Amino acid sequence: MSKAHTVSTIRQLVSDGEKFTMLTAYDATFAHLFSAHGIETLLVGDSLGMVCQGRSSTLPVTLDEMVYHTAAVARGNQGALIVADMPFNSYGTVAQALDSAGRLMQAGAQMVKLEGGAWLADAVTAMSRAGIPTCLHLGLTPQSVNKFGGYKVQGRDEASAQLMINEALALEAAGADFILLECVPASLAKALTQTVSVPVIGIGAGNGTDGQVLVSYDMLGLTQQRMAKFVKNYMAQNTGWESAVAAYIADVKSGQFPAPEHCFE
Repeated sequence: MSKAHTVSTIRQLVSDGEKFTMLTAYDATFAHLFSAHGIETLLVGDSLGMVCQGRSSTLPVTLDEMVYHTAAVARGNQGALIVADMPFNSYGTVAQALDSAGRLMQAGAQMVKLEGGAWLADAVTAMSRAGIPTCLHLGLTPQSVNKFGGYKVQGRDEASAQLMINEALALEAAGADFILLECVPASLAKALTQTVSVPVIGIGAGNGTDGQVLVSYDMLGLTQQRMAKFVKNYMAQNTGWESAVAAYIADVKSGQFPAPEHCFE
């Protein structure tokens, strides 16, 4: 088994100036392959609703399904830090958030991810007190696609950019361990990363964050949908999944991914 990664080891990587990698995993096989070949963090994403179940969004994914997939990933994991998504409508109150997060942690997660801003501060504090690490997802939050009116870049104007930074600071103060930024301007992501003291993961957020995440099906060229601007298909220039994963890791560590063509301004 590879070296076991924890919240503390990821923080140390960031403190040492090294970027870290994350890929989604939904089963034991992919969890084993990715973690054994150097991916430090695995995300059991509710994106499974789209890439595994063939749905049009993440909203139909249930907590029971997330528990099932988290347990499968945990059985195949070789030392990566496992982050599990809290699915839509599973954390509307503090009590519900604690119950949902507890089930995911018992299934094998080592951190849970919630989509939303400062309104989640009380839940984050309660989970922190209960020993549940949290990652807070800001920017484009797919569970709010109906509120946004589509999948759109967030934080492009000065007011919304400052609000996002303020919310990140409020969540850090509440006890958040990681922040994840999706589809925000690279300049905003860099400024936010420099403002907070917790590790920041980016997807479509430029290379100024502490870590990067991609949906594994996209990174391996397996998706049946049109590739998003921020995605790089690592199978296009590699002959196998091992070299593709190695290239992804090398590009993240060196800052070559994401390149300017993968970023928003």
